[in-house]
Amino acid sequence: MATETDIQCKEVALKTLLKGYGTLAVAYSGGVDSAYLAEIAHETLGDKARMILADSPSIPRAELNEAIALAEQKGWNLTVIKTREFENEAFLENDGKRCFWCKTELFTRMNQFAQENQIAILAYGEIADDQLDPTRYGAQAAREHQVIAPLAEVKFYKEEIRQRSKERGLPTWDKASFACLSSRFPTGTRVEVNEMSRVEQAEELLKGLGFKQYRARHHGDLCRIEVDPEDFHKVMDAIVREQITAGLTQAGYRYVTLDLMGYRTGSTAG
Repeated sequence: MATETDIQCKEVALKTLLKGYGTLAVAYSGGVDSAYLAEIAHETLGDKARMILADSPSIPRAELNEAIALAEQKGWNLTVIKTREFENEAFLENDGKRCFWCKTELFTRMNQFAQENQIAILAYGEIADDQLDPTRYGAQAAREHQVIAPLAEVKFYKEEIRQRSKERGLPTWDKASFACLSSRFPTGTRVEVNEMSRVEQAEELLKGLGFKQYRARHHGDLCRIEVDPEDFHKVMDAIVREQITAGLTQAGYRYVTLDLMGYRTGSTAG
């Protein structure tokens, strides 16, 4: 872990980098990384930094509303755009490159916005941790659309971003990792909008019950719940268990299971 001085130096380097762009559009989701990037971009470039928030069925309404509220609170120059990945058969087929098609749609829309608004540079929130995974299709889409990753360029890691976000008073500093609702469908299972609402209901229920890191994995009539192993005891509490099963039955699931391997990323792949 870098020292506090090292981390502050990275932030200075980030500001210098962003300032050199003159105008910038940031892919903003309301997550830890993009919120920090938005904060620094706004601080450095003012209204010449535009935050672009994608609205699609893959984004829970609560997440969308929280992202908008934060941007309004901070005075960021925010634009919400509708993305249309659900009109793309390659995305819906969910054959393993779903993220590539999703990001391709986002970056295509951002490029159009940039051209219409005389914005020189597009950026997104890839960080140094992400570069350790060469299979990330979002990065491939970014390269194809010439979208830069300034956080990764100055070698910012997730825990360092959380630290700086906390010191800056950003409420996202301890936000749990999030991926779009489409990621809850196993690879090879077609992504359906009407099924997405069931996943959203399931995860809103888990959030409302106080779980911090969770996933509701969709397997037709079965919902496979993932939480941190340290929260297993909470799931098995009689009252909580009844609330979960009742809520997920209401959402349309016939079966509810707890994954004993616990929360992990990418567990619907393959």
